[in-house]
Amino acid sequence: MSNTDTEDSTPGRLRIDKWLWYARFFKTRSLAAKLCNDGGVRLSGAVVTKAHAAVKPGDVLTFAQGRHIRVVKVVALGSRRGPAPEAQTLYEDLAPPVPEERLQDPYRAPGAGRPTKRDRRAIDALQSETD
Repeated sequence: MSNTDTEDSTPGRLRIDKWLWYARFFKTRSLAAKLCNDGGVRLSGAVVTKAHAAVKPGDVLTFAQGRHIRVVKVVALGSRRGPAPEAQTLYEDLAPPVPEERLQDPYRAPGAGRPTKRDRRAIDALQSETD
């Protein structure tokens, strides 16, 4: 019998794309596979270039997810893509994502967006004085 998605050839191991999908880091398994094939995942420090790379409990995965770099330790393999509380038992988050408010540009003052019409007129007046 050929090796299919439902059976794994090595006991105690699971395909990395399947595990990332089970753990709900990616919405589809094909997105997880694409990231793996593009070399966007590190497995215990080594770059993964194939989605069929095997993970086992104790491995550390590093990958980008949106604007965050995720570092997770594989705790369990799982057998299905279940609800979020079940998926969270599959890993230990070693570097939790940074809150959005800390990702903002530190040099920009709060509320310093586009100039108002009044500000724009003042800027134009200053520029015309220097000309």
